[in-house]
Amino acid sequence: MSGMNKEDDFQTDHLEAMADESVDITDEADEIQALVEERDMLKDRLLRALADIENTRKRGERDRREAESYGGSKLAKDMLPVYDNLRRALDSADEAQRDASKAFFEGVELTLRELIHVFGKHKIEPIMPEVGDKFDPQLHEAMFEAPLPDTKAGDIIQVMSEGFLLHDRLLRPAQVGVSSTPA
Repeated sequence: MSGMNKEDDFQTDHLEAMADESVDITDEADEIQALVEERDMLKDRLLRALADIENTRKRGERDRREAESYGGSKLAKDMLPVYDNLRRALDSADEAQRDASKAFFEGVELTLRELIHVFGKHKIEPIMPEVGDKFDPQLHEAMFEAPLPDTKAGDIIQVMSEGFLLHDRLLRPAQVGVSSTPA
């Protein structure tokens, strides 16, 4: 019986060793699974961080281009009254006044031309509607509405001031009078 005991002890020891080994394998498998999950999570976070960096780079580039194109809009708006006043000065003078102060009016005309040239250089384009054009609320501001014979409702009947675009953005709408003649 003592032989059986030794054999039983051997088998028991062997089974315990196998059980311990099985536990070790299970622990290792759990550890590997945890590491795989952690790796996947870190990989996902890395990819998201890289995408965020790329989006930030693109946004910064877009903001830089926008600032380059539209950064001077405040100065441009402040220059529009100068344009208007030069234009008014030229439009208000009759031939006799122009002849009497020829050099003065030539100077005003040159100044206005230079201002228009600078506007063009910076992509500031005038909106110059004419009487008879159709009113466009995207480009024009209706200062008044009046019925006028031989016009259709929505036709421009008077232009009070030119408007301006900075690239493709409205800097100032053209100020116009619009016909309200019913159809």
